[in-house]
Amino acid sequence: MGHRLSKIYTRTGDAGTTGLADGSRVAKDSPRIAALGDLDELNSVIGLLLTEEVAEDLRTLLVGIQHDLFDLGGEMAIPGSALLDGKSVDELERAIDRYNAELGPLKEFILPGGTRAAALAHLARAVCRRAERRLVAVAAQEAVSEAGRKYVNRLSDLLFVLGRTLNRLAGHGDVLWQKDRARG
Repeated sequence: MGHRLSKIYTRTGDAGTTGLADGSRVAKDSPRIAALGDLDELNSVIGLLLTEEVAEDLRTLLVGIQHDLFDLGGEMAIPGSALLDGKSVDELERAIDRYNAELGPLKEFILPGGTRAAALAHLARAVCRRAERRLVAVAAQEAVSEAGRKYVNRLSDLLFVLGRTLNRLAGHGDVLWQKDRARG
């Protein structure tokens, strides 16, 4: 692979615009760039989660997701492109089914927390939901791949399940929301 970034600063963004991979320039606060930033943040939170002790199968899954998110970021950087396909969505659904089958049924809402790894999975889920909202906002104005939109929707579900799974694997139960808890 050749040198992609020979110079880190270019000064081309000093006026408040940034370049897309197709050569066009857009405002740094455009919905497309906001979505790209949320996907980058999501990928970073997953990277932070990967600094924790996690089972090898989960590590492999999460690293694959990081690559998929980078591809989805590529879709946002190249308007009209589609780098993810339905297979990526199917893989997430299979992972959701696999890990959810090992969990007890939910009878209450749960709070983010438990172990640090589980809390990071829940943080990633919250960032994923924001990224999804941004993708929907972009899709209201211009083309965004259907597979990409489905992917982030399924990913937030998977991250919820992984939060519960990480707690279970650490011998920690879900942190249950208590509707009528005493306030004081």
